[in-house]
Amino acid sequence: MRTVDLRSDTVTRPTQAMRQAMFRADVGDDVFGEDPTVNLLEQRAAELVGKEAALFVPSGTMGNQIAVAAHTSPGREVICEEHSHVVLYEMGTLARFSGCLARAVPTSDGILDWPAISSRLRAPSDHFRGTGLISLENTHNYAGGRVYPMETLRSIRAEALAAEVPVHMDGARVFHAAAALGVSLSEIAVNVDSLAFCLSKGLGAPVGSLLTGSRSFIEQSRLMRKALGGGMRQAGVLAAAGLVALEQSPANIPAAHADAKFLAESLAKVPGISVNPAEVETNIVFFDISRTGLTNGEFTASLREDGVLALGLAAGRIRIVTHQDVDRADCERAVEVIGATCAAPAAHR
Repeated sequence: MRTVDLRSDTVTRPTQAMRQAMFRADVGDDVFGEDPTVNLLEQRAAELVGKEAALFVPSGTMGNQIAVAAHTSPGREVICEEHSHVVLYEMGTLARFSGCLARAVPTSDGILDWPAISSRLRAPSDHFRGTGLISLENTHNYAGGRVYPMETLRSIRAEALAAEVPVHMDGARVFHAAAALGVSLSEIAVNVDSLAFCLSKGLGAPVGSLLTGSRSFIEQSRLMRKALGGGMRQAGVLAAAGLVALEQSPANIPAAHADAKFLAESLAKVPGISVNPAEVETNIVFFDISRTGLTNGEFTASLREDGVLALGLAAGRIRIVTHQDVDRADCERAVEVIGATCAAPAAHR
């Protein structure tokens, strides 16, 4: 019986079409700007989001941190949601690489609005260097894949322009946001100065992310990529898989969303599990196991014994993520295994 891996949408394997494209890829030295497949990927990414240029980077974390460095200078403040990826999961690189301070804003659902942002805005003075960047995460991972409403993005954009503060979007799963909203990527991206998105989250490519923005911003970002050790050579073998992902994988996203909703609605009926299906907007489901009496480690270990993988985060909080390598039958099996784990007598756990 095959393993159902719901820990993340980063666990997908490259498709046969991706593998064939990687094998056939035309390559050159990308640090010299001479890899034709990387150049094509960057051009295609820029077109998709409606920006002037794009930069291929090894990871979403690098894309975000390059953006911070290119937009700001040491001592500036970055306004972001308190549970955003740039705060929780990027090794303090805001401070380590850019010398910036995170102004983390608490929210109930991971979504910042202008009133929350404006309360943290600070102009430079003789006491502090002031706000250098606003960073938005769309979809918001820790909040369960929540999506920024378009009206919220438009409001932030208009006010940020008036305040002369740039806006960056960590759009690791922005394709999921676009699918949930029924809009194009460019309709989302027009509201930010820069947008980074992952090829390996939800799109199934093995490696890489794209950072997009103005031509001058990407020229500066290329220097920052080099400073972080992200300059790759014959990277076309990776970019080739990314091109396939951009063309083929978005069609799989609606099914992943439907599977996540199915999981949430099914788990809501399992004794001991707490989850609100109405809060599941994309492909991420968080549920609470506190009433089962199990620790995260005990719960996920029990699931693993039956071939289902899930991820424990905060105490009592479990995350599962749907993606193109799992189907409805896998999700049905996961529900059965979770139900059996919750129903098992404590002595047999």
